[in-house]
Amino acid sequence: MDLSGRVGRIVAAVGLLAVATACANQPADPEPAVASPTAHSDRSSQATATTAVTAPPAAEGMANCSYTAYGQSARPADPPPMFDVPATGTSTVTLNMTEGTVAITLNRAQAPCTVNSFESLAKQGFFDDTTCHRLVDQGIYILQCGDPSGTGSGGPGYRFADELTGSEQYAKGVVAMANSGPDTNGSQFFLVWADTQLPPEYTIFGSIDEASLEVVTSIAAKGVSRDNSPHPISPARIETVSLG
Repeated sequence: MDLSGRVGRIVAAVGLLAVATACANQPADPEPAVASPTAHSDRSSQATATTAVTAPPAAEGMANCSYTAYGQSARPADPPPMFDVPATGTSTVTLNMTEGTVAITLNRAQAPCTVNSFESLAKQGFFDDTTCHRLVDQGIYILQCGDPSGTGSGGPGYRFADELTGSEQYAKGVVAMANSGPDTNGSQFFLVWADTQLPPEYTIFGSIDEASLEVVTSIAAKGVSRDNSPHPISPARIETVSLG
C-alpha cells in the first residue's frame, strides 16, 4: 500500500522530527485499493450500491445518508438504512474488551450518518471477536480498531462521506473514523488516549469517559510490538459489543 502521501500530510501537521515506518504516524490505515465492485452472488459479503436511490427530504431531526458499495467486506455485513436516520441526541455503545469495558457515547447530532453506520455494524456483530490492530504511541496517541481481518486493510464493503466542520480537535477521549482520504469512511475507527495533533480530516462521532479511557491507556501502557508491525502488545480484543 502506498501510504507516503497520507504520512506526509500528518507529519507536516504534527511536526514530527522522524518517522520510523509509513504507518507509525498515520491515524488511518486505508482499506484495500480495489476497483468498483462487480456483481457478486454472495450479497451478505458484498454491499449493494445505493447511489441511484432518490429519497424525499428527511423529516425534522432526521438525515438521509449515502453508503456506496466498495470492495469486499471483511465479514458479512449489510449496508445501513439510508433514510430518516436519527440526527439528534446521543446513544451508547459498549466495547467489551479483554482489558475491560469501553463505553462510547455516540453523538448523532455531530455525525448522524457515521453513528448510523457504526450502530448498524455493531448490531450485526461486525466488531465482535476482533482485535484492535494498531497502536501508536509516538507523535500521535491512538488505538485503532474496527477491522475484522486484523490487517488494517479490511472494511464493511461500503464507504461513506466525511462529516466534518473543519475545526475538529483530537483531545484524549475522542473517538473518530479512520480513513484513507476524503470520503473513504468504512468500519475502522480510533480511540484517542492522549491529546493528539491531527489535521481536521477524521470524522469525530463520539467520546469515551474517564473509566473507559483508563482501559485504553492500560492497553497503550504495555506498548507496541516492535516486529515491524503496529500491533499492541496487549491483546486489545473486542469480545462483544452491546448497545444501549
